[in-house]
Amino acid sequence: MSGEKSFFEQQRDQLISEIALSLEHVLMNMNLLNRSLEGVVAVGREFESVEALWSQFEGVMGRNPDEAKTEDVGEAEDTCMGG
Repeated sequence: MSGEKSFFEQQRDQLISEIALSLEHVLMNMNLLNRSLEGVVAVGREFESVEALWSQFEGVMGRNPDEAKTEDVGEAEDTCMGG
């Protein structure tokens, strides 16, 4: 063993190199995934105002017409009483 590597050491070094290369690929792909997820989150944030508007619309349209009249009457009484 005067400077020559044994078969085991050669194979070990080769496998370590392959593992290092594979880990670099994993890191690169995780960075790509992270950027993609950031893009998805950014698009989702752009729709927050639209979602809020639709939720408000759904809340108004989903009310029972009798409830709306009762609430309107209650609000009118509050304003007449100075409340």
